[in-house]
Amino acid sequence: MTPSSSHHDPRRHAPTPGGGHTHAHGMHGAPAAADSLPPPDEKVYMGLPHERYLRPRFWVALLFTVPVLVLAMGEMVAPAFFHRLDARVLAWAQLALTTPVFFWAGAPFIRRWWTSIRERDTNMFTLTVTGTGAAYAYSVFAVLLGDRFPAALRTAHGVPLYFEATAFITTIVLLGQILEQRAHARTDEAIRALLDLAPKIAHRLDVGGHETDVPLDSVLAGDCLRVRPGEHVPVDGALAEGTSEVDESMLTGEPVPVAKRAGDRVSAGTLNTTGTFTLRAERVGRDTLLAQIVRLVEEAQNSEAPIARLADRVSAFFVPAVAALALLTFGAWFFLGPEPRFIHALLNAVAVLIIACPCALGLATPVSIVTAIGRGAHAGVLVKDDAALERHAGATTLLIDKTGTLTEGQPRVVDVSVAAGVADPGPGPTAPATADALLTLAAAAESSSEHPLARAIVAAARERGLTLPPATGFSAEPGFGVQARVGRTLVKVGRIEPGATVPHGDKPLHSSATLVGVTVDGRHAGTIALADTIKSTTAAAIRELQRLGLRVVMVTGDREETARAVATELGLDGHHAGVTPARKQELVREHHTRGERVVFAGDGLNDAPALAAATVGIAMGTGTDVAMHSAGLVLVKGDLAALVRAVHLSRATLRNIKQNLFFAFFYNGLGLPLAAGALYPFTGWLLNPMFAGVAMSLSSISVVSNALRLRRVRL
Repeated sequence: MTPSSSHHDPRRHAPTPGGGHTHAHGMHGAPAAADSLPPPDEKVYMGLPHERYLRPRFWVALLFTVPVLVLAMGEMVAPAFFHRLDARVLAWAQLALTTPVFFWAGAPFIRRWWTSIRERDTNMFTLTVTGTGAAYAYSVFAVLLGDRFPAALRTAHGVPLYFEATAFITTIVLLGQILEQRAHARTDEAIRALLDLAPKIAHRLDVGGHETDVPLDSVLAGDCLRVRPGEHVPVDGALAEGTSEVDESMLTGEPVPVAKRAGDRVSAGTLNTTGTFTLRAERVGRDTLLAQIVRLVEEAQNSEAPIARLADRVSAFFVPAVAALALLTFGAWFFLGPEPRFIHALLNAVAVLIIACPCALGLATPVSIVTAIGRGAHAGVLVKDDAALERHAGATTLLIDKTGTLTEGQPRVVDVSVAAGVADPGPGPTAPATADALLTLAAAAESSSEHPLARAIVAAARERGLTLPPATGFSAEPGFGVQARVGRTLVKVGRIEPGATVPHGDKPLHSSATLVGVTVDGRHAGTIALADTIKSTTAAAIRELQRLGLRVVMVTGDREETARAVATELGLDGHHAGVTPARKQELVREHHTRGERVVFAGDGLNDAPALAAATVGIAMGTGTDVAMHSAGLVLVKGDLAALVRAVHLSRATLRNIKQNLFFAFFYNGLGLPLAAGALYPFTGWLLNPMFAGVAMSLSSISVVSNALRLRRVRL
């Protein structure tokens, strides 16, 4: 993890529906240029400019830092060669190379450092720039006035320099900020995907019924619009004429289209699957439900995370402590120390800042995170937001979507029941007496339909190895089903409305299933029950998550009967049914206000606001792009067993980060009193700056070695 901002940091700008954000489409306008950028001085995220402005600084910093490292460390690798070179030439070369890295490449950090000082809001930027600045200032002083340094601070090869620490830390922090800004830029991708659901053109009808294609932003409330099969609904409104079935999975998450007749309402962005209808516009532009979902995602992504970053919390105490110790050291040496008092005071105060330089602290979190990301990828857990791993470790409540998360996300035939009293009068498919015969007739009639229920019936027949006879005279009426002739028999297949009286045989039907009735030559022949089946790995994963201390609550747009049946079967800790996208986000926030750290897992577009608002959002890799853009973690195969592995990984990562922070502070903290000259009154001994470098190296080696253990952690 890279240095982060505090609560005072300006947040990045997000697109608004109908607005002209430079990174996304407007709700009704033309797409913005792909390469358009905010002004160079406009803050995008964490008080820093856009990552495209940081990228050139990183490459220049890297270009100059590599030779600085070679000049500074070369003596360790090839001492014979470097001893022949003039030490002062090497020192001036390091100064020339490091200066643009610190002042130009690191300029955004220096500005951020000054803001933290001015606002008295210390964070990792404060510590980073204070440390690198102290190392740079000391090294410049050593190049210019090294011959005046006390003998105790000189070595056989002259005065030690720390230009490489300044250049290396600045370059690493730049890289970290670029990667982090890219992660947060995915928010704009999620917004763009949402906005793309609204068509750019609407088919408007005038008083005479003539149709004209118009830009969506010219549609007004009260206009009459035509929507054809396969088109997305352009605005919120009510059907004036026609019938159809509309895929509302973006709102409810449920895969089965909803029958619509005159007077029924539809929402912008939903998909018209079958018939053509005319729509009277009621809410347009920023007032549509789709626009409200966009705003919910924006607001959630722009809000502060409920948990502050560990390194920032540590820095809030460490930075003032180090600064106070450095000032105390300067004052003590200046008023009580030997001559030259100013030189002794300055060098010992700088030694305190150098030994506190956050080289290991800067590595403590990112090295663990990078290692954990690689380990997670092997375990089917993709980490899109590095902070999500840290936050996930402390989660207490899991709110989880049903369709596509707990379940397969598509209807399957779970029951076939032949109506009581039906007898087969003779050869041929006239009156089915068995479940297979009934399924064969229904599948044959549905074979020409693209409806999700029809595909499920056909798939069930094929799974049973049934041969489908040819069907003729196929016709479909939205909301009422299909009919076709199978041989000489007229077969009708249509959905049975919930609560309707269903004649059936001895076999019980699933109360939570979608029921489809089959009529043969005008007589009810049987009922087919379809349901979204629970994934095979779900039950075991839920039990393990509960054992790990998470309270698991299902949140679904499905009806109460279905939700209760699933919750009971899985032994969940609770459920909410009939929930809208906005209500899902409200539930996340309600749990937050009760002091819970909420993980939300889902796969649909309707889950995006909740995924963005949760402490950690987890998307199924089999779900929608919008869900994956809004989430911090992605489970590649959409398998909840991977969610269990994600919990283990996050907890192991947080433990590792805490251990690294201990190593980062242990060596440096041990050396702080020595750097301040605590032993001088008793032994006359001062800490040579070279020992400060050794302490920094030891802490860095400890941090890296410990972080690499995550590659072998058991998940």
